[in-house]
Amino acid sequence: MTPITEVDGRRVALSNLEKVLYPETGFTKGELVHYYATTAAVMLPHLRDRAMSFLRFPDGPDGQRFFAKNVPPGTPEWVTTAEVPRSEGPARMVVVQDLASLVWAANLVTEFHTHQWLVQSPEEADRLVFDLDPGAPATIVDCCEVALWLRERLAADGIEAYAKTAGSKGLHLLAAVRGASSERTSEYAKQLAVEAERAMPRLVVHRMTKSLRPGKVFVDWSQNAARKTTAAPYTLRARAAPLVSAPVRWAEVEGCREPGMLEFLAGDVAPRVRDHGDLLAPLLDAGRSVPLP
Repeated sequence: MTPITEVDGRRVALSNLEKVLYPETGFTKGELVHYYATTAAVMLPHLRDRAMSFLRFPDGPDGQRFFAKNVPPGTPEWVTTAEVPRSEGPARMVVVQDLASLVWAANLVTEFHTHQWLVQSPEEADRLVFDLDPGAPATIVDCCEVALWLRERLAADGIEAYAKTAGSKGLHLLAAVRGASSERTSEYAKQLAVEAERAMPRLVVHRMTKSLRPGKVFVDWSQNAARKTTAAPYTLRARAAPLVSAPVRWAEVEGCREPGMLEFLAGDVAPRVRDHGDLLAPLLDAGRSVPLP
């Protein structure tokens, strides 16, 4: 019989909690659900009011993976959903607004991915994102070098950037913006990616073409497109170990000398939050958002 737990007055079914999802470390589904529940205070503010796509991996990272963008069958009626625009017509997606919804979604075994706009105003981007993806033999060390260049370039336009690990091999840069469409935000991000390639031609590529990427950092500007989503802050990733897309301090980016220095497992997050708080909290302050130049 599937156990039922009560979360903030909502009945949430939990299943297969002893199932090992990450064989490399023995990390179980129960530990995954516990991680999300105990990280909710810092994670939920970055999920609220954002349409959600889930990368599901119910049998662990080595099993089947699939994106779920529409509301999954069996979604409880108390889970918030929203109609969102798509080129093929409106669709309905989940919006994780509270702890009960987060635990319900965690039980599906998911990575959480969000758009760069709020469901109340899908026509306006409120986030600018760069996904820095290293092509071997480049590593996150090279991503950090590129991130520092982009940080200074953004600052020249009055935009303050914040960093988090991708939770795999790369780095994400985020900034709070306002007053522009996703199309305009994408154009601006592409402009900076092109500038980065010109400034560091041996290190940076702004095009996705795979043949161009070995040994370089791909500055993926395209995730600013309205239809695309990016791994949310604090989400677990479907990798060999329970790695997290974790916020990092700029001092850590500057001091990154080895590929493993910016890898954080689920168990690392609570101590980091105790020590540093939510390093991405400034993104939630509407007063800090700035218009694009």
